Amino acid sequence: MSDQQHAVTIRPIQPGDYQQWLQLWLAYQDFYQVTLDEQVSVVAFERFCDPQEPVFSAVAVQGDELIGFVNSVLHRSTWAVTDFCYLEDLYVAPTVRGSGAGKLLIEWVQAFAREQRCGRLYWHTQESNKRAQRLYDWVAQKPGVIEYRMGL
Repeated sequence: MSDQQHAVTIRPIQPGDYQQWLQLWLAYQDFYQVTLDEQVSVVAFERFCDPQEPVFSAVAVQGDELIGFVNSVLHRSTWAVTDFCYLEDLYVAPTVRGSGAGKLLIEWVQAFAREQRCGRLYWHTQESNKRAQRLYDWVAQKPGVIEYRMGL
């Protein structure tokens, strides 16, 4: 196979991506040992395709196959006049991890956040996700923030 056949491209998600995206989305949930209601997945995807929503997604594509995705949310902040961009979800299929697809997805969000004139791009990961942290440590800085959650 030529390098062209192995090339990874990043593009905004499209309505026809649902089935392939859903398989990756379910694998992502398995990775984090969570099970979201099916309606959550349907609504999330619908939001990605609605230009009125502040929720965005891009996919990594190799050939005709989706191999990863990144989801982000634009939101207001009390710390800036401009919006912040929260990279909420990043997933690359295990068979292609280390291919650079994760870095390309992060760079897509970075370019998107710049286009939107965001004041910050940030994300979280689990302390146990050491592989992802190697990538994150390479492309970004840790601000030393610890997250707390309270049930509602």
